[in-house]
Amino acid sequence: MVIQGLVTGIVGIAMTEIAEFVTRAIDSIKDHEVEKMINTLIDAYSGHKILVMGAGRSGLVGKAFAMRLLHLGFQVYVLGETIVPRISKGDVVIAISGSGRTKLIVTAAEAAKQVGAKIIAITSYPNSPLGRLADVVVVVPGRTKIAAEEDYFTRQILGIHEPLAPLGTLFEDTAMIFLDGVVVGLMKKLGKTEEDLRNAHANIEF
Repeated sequence: MVIQGLVTGIVGIAMTEIAEFVTRAIDSIKDHEVEKMINTLIDAYSGHKILVMGAGRSGLVGKAFAMRLLHLGFQVYVLGETIVPRISKGDVVIAISGSGRTKLIVTAAEAAKQVGAKIIAITSYPNSPLGRLADVVVVVPGRTKIAAEEDYFTRQILGIHEPLAPLGTLFEDTAMIFLDGVVVGLMKKLGKTEEDLRNAHANIEF
């Protein structure tokens, strides 16, 4: 059975609310935080590695951003892949966590910090454990509250799931679009064109 009117009904309402949230987020994300993030990445462009990490959907957002960093010419890796090298002093870790409390991400960031890597946190909570640990924090709005069980993987094991749009989805969608904007900022800083990115794009794909 085909249900009529979904795009003008609940699906359309959800899409509109998410789009409006992302639009409002533009005014709340601080220029100086974004500038510091971009400059930190530019400083690492030659001779240093970038490690991107996040859990769940935030991890997928991180993978998408890492792909664009690769196209821009960064030496970039994603936590959890088998080819992640040793992280050293001067390298940059980009940690994406709406709550800033995901245990795996905070623990990995602590380990990177101990060896002298710079931590960029993308989070809704600058005073979270991840936010306090980071050298650069970009506050991206999203969650309106933190789940009773803070750790992502524990919630998955226990079968605890958040409502669709009001919580995690808003952060993840906003972070995705924000990071796509950062890619454009990096393109301008590095003098890269779309053709440059296309030339670095994979030519062997499934």
